[in-house]
Amino acid sequence: VLEVETDHGRELTAQEIYQRVNPSVVTVMVQLDDSVSVGTGVIFRADGYILTNYHVLAGGRDCTVAMDTGRTYEAQYVAGDERNDLAVLKVELTGLPAATFGDSDQLVVGESVYAIGNPLGELTYSMTQGIISAKDRSITMSDGTVMNMLQTDTAINNGNSGGPLFDMYGQVIGIT
Repeated sequence: VLEVETDHGRELTAQEIYQRVNPSVVTVMVQLDDSVSVGTGVIFRADGYILTNYHVLAGGRDCTVAMDTGRTYEAQYVAGDERNDLAVLKVELTGLPAATFGDSDQLVVGESVYAIGNPLGELTYSMTQGIISAKDRSITMSDGTVMNMLQTDTAINNGNSGGPLFDMYGQVIGIT
């Protein structure tokens, strides 16, 4: 179960957001036939559930996640939705620092947002800042699937896939 917080408290500085939420961000590494897929994920439950993009895991077999502490753990695939490009992983740990999730419907164009992830697969726990450029942006994928998305000018690169997009209250409001 993914819980959404309706009370967000005061607006945080970028430094406060990073300090508060970075421990809930993980690097996701998936063994492919002849390479490794590297992306990002976010812990959404203290008992080891992690949200990421489906395409980060597609075609892979063994999956590990690295925490901001530097420790690495085996992760099991729980469920996924290829059409919406979301997947859930599970690590056998408890007491993890779960992120809080906010309501993306409450965002307004021009609002500051922040991404933390693993750009280029090697720049772990990098934070970028931008704004919401548009809401409800319909994008048609190569297979004809239409996805409704938030548009942001926040710098996002390969490796950020599956990572969280935070609002100015430190709540996850999107997955990059």
